Amino acid sequence: MNIDTLIDARWVIPVNPDGAALEHHSVAIHEGRIHDILPTGQAEKYQAVTRHTLDTHALIPGLINAHTHASMNLLRGLADDLPLMTWLNEHIWPAEQKWVNEDFVADGTRLAVAEMLRGGVTCFNDMYFYPDVTARVCADAGMRAVVGMIMIDFPSAWAGNSEEYLHRGLEVHDHYRTHPLITTAFAPHAPYSVSDGPLENIRTLADELGVQIHIHLHETRDEIQHSLGEYSVRPMQRLKDLGLLSPSLIAVHMTQLEDDELELFAESGAHVVHCPESNLKLASGFCPVARLQNSGINVALGTDSAASNNDLDMFSEMHTAALLAKGVAGDASALPAAAALRMATYNGALALGIAEETGSLENGKYADITAVDLGTLESQPIYHPISQLVYASSRNMVTDVWVGGRQVVKNREMTTLDDNRILSDSTLWQEKLRENHQGSCV
Repeated sequence: MNIDTLIDARWVIPVNPDGAALEHHSVAIHEGRIHDILPTGQAEKYQAVTRHTLDTHALIPGLINAHTHASMNLLRGLADDLPLMTWLNEHIWPAEQKWVNEDFVADGTRLAVAEMLRGGVTCFNDMYFYPDVTARVCADAGMRAVVGMIMIDFPSAWAGNSEEYLHRGLEVHDHYRTHPLITTAFAPHAPYSVSDGPLENIRTLADELGVQIHIHLHETRDEIQHSLGEYSVRPMQRLKDLGLLSPSLIAVHMTQLEDDELELFAESGAHVVHCPESNLKLASGFCPVARLQNSGINVALGTDSAASNNDLDMFSEMHTAALLAKGVAGDASALPAAAALRMATYNGALALGIAEETGSLENGKYADITAVDLGTLESQPIYHPISQLVYASSRNMVTDVWVGGRQVVKNREMTTLDDNRILSDSTLWQEKLRENHQGSCV
């Protein structure tokens, strides 16, 4: 049979079934999707236009960054080592109010997309202004994205009020409704920054359109105290009262949980996105990942923005998540390597509502694939390749990446983006922000 691409690898790690590591296997790709996964010795039945031989590599599903703010890459390192609300109120929000426009979002997103693709990330879930610009940059770069229809109570360069946020967001949804790479989700920023009326409108529209709702939730103690003072209930209870606690909800952070809240959340079928490194840096608290998973809650993995992390490195997030979960639970088996990899792939797709199309290497799914070279000295010896990926690998070991069968990284070089242009644009933004920021930027 004639096909487009055949990739021969030392290991194929499909994620489904959990823990499988298929040695000396090949992936056959045709018309953007996985046609077959089979032993390399049997792959001669396919005649491929392009064939790749990766003798020391593991093929994994493209990583899914289930929560970030891509264009905030231009704010990386602007105001470090500060508590969340100080960081937001005194540094990030003022900088955004001054600088965020279409060019900022385009250049920042392009920088983020380049960083993620080079690090093996093939899909991300974004929450930021100008989602139309984010979508366009991703589509041009050949990257999969869920762009957030942002909602926040205060006006911005993107929209002046809640009605305009919804109207403009829905225009983006309509434009990309049938796009092969771009989908949408409602993205109310947080319970402390979005009032009841807009949240109720979002719930109604999400039900009608069948899209997810992506929100920061129970991130800090300050958020809990604000909700108790303003609404006399904790944030999760408020969302439940407004009808938002459902399988459509993607709750990011979830570091402040009581036992009854965990049970309530599990019953709802909603999803959690764990951002371990951002939570650690901002001292927001610890997400009880093992308890969530033991309660049947789907937990995905995200980086948060490069302004609070300070990178979009999903290999590092897997490593940190696995170690942190063990420490929080007091149990070395709390989050095994295979579970951490699943959080960064299939669980993310499940949370974003795209698990039928991506998140694992299975026949019929899009060929979103990351090749990791485990032939380096730092990886030897290899007894368990999945453990090696989580505990001993880095994004620098990613050599090749495909999205929908299109090779977007080839031998560590991007094929759809211009490195020099991205570096030049980033330097120009650095000079602008450094001249006007009185914080920790140097």
